[in-house]
Amino acid sequence: MTVLSSSVPVLEARNVSKLFGRVLALKDVSLSVRAGEVNCLLGDNGAGKSTLIKMLSGVHRPDSGTLAMDGEPITLSSPHDAQKRGIATVFQDLAVLPLMSVSRNFFLGNEPTVGVGPLRRFDIATADRVAREQMHEIGIEVRETSQLVGTMSGGERQTLAIARAEYFGARVLILDEPTSALGVKQSAIVLRHILRARARGLAVIFITHNVQHALPVGDKFTILSHGRSAGEFKRGEVSLEQLLSLMGGGSELAELATELEQLRAAGASLDAG
Repeated sequence: MTVLSSSVPVLEARNVSKLFGRVLALKDVSLSVRAGEVNCLLGDNGAGKSTLIKMLSGVHRPDSGTLAMDGEPITLSSPHDAQKRGIATVFQDLAVLPLMSVSRNFFLGNEPTVGVGPLRRFDIATADRVAREQMHEIGIEVRETSQLVGTMSGGERQTLAIARAEYFGARVLILDEPTSALGVKQSAIVLRHILRARARGLAVIFITHNVQHALPVGDKFTILSHGRSAGEFKRGEVSLEQLLSLMGGGSELAELATELEQLRAAGASLDAG
């Protein structure tokens, strides 16, 4: 069942700016996402995407501007504060431990226990059952929940981190370049899960520089270029070529294509001579 997005954004950044010393990383950038909506944050390397996401996840504080949840201004003092408010961020380098099992990683920091006092211990049976069920729900069949996460594929590790965030009550799911190091099949797993999260009513911010991954899943597209907003568009309002151009890569690609065509023509002339 698809959940329609509400009129009030779950999470917003309103005209936020950020300086690192004398380097202006962001200038008057705004972004919003509603429940049941995927906002794709697009931009080339160095556009300011990571800085903005770290503000929304409590790593950095804006030097100016406001963050808001459900229309009310908030201050995020730390990533833990963001998590308590229901903002879950899956960073590009992932918060999974390769030498620990699937079950241990799924409950990392939130382990279920049995027993009391000095007899309290990790509830392996519950952890194994829940981890298996949640991974199955998102389309990943775990051979053994005792399997080390380091033996899983990149796409499986991404979906483990996403499933964990959802299970622990995320309202906003922020995905930082989740498909950047994945092949076609593994990227498809992650993109399908983004749509499933949207259908369950989560507000999803999908950060990527890959427009071809963004277009199939995005309801809205926010473009950053050199630390500034280059526009915000709804699905159907902008083409792949326009997005590339707004991100700062369109003109360069066009110039490169022209240059290569000229070189090809010059080579053909030499061959004919």
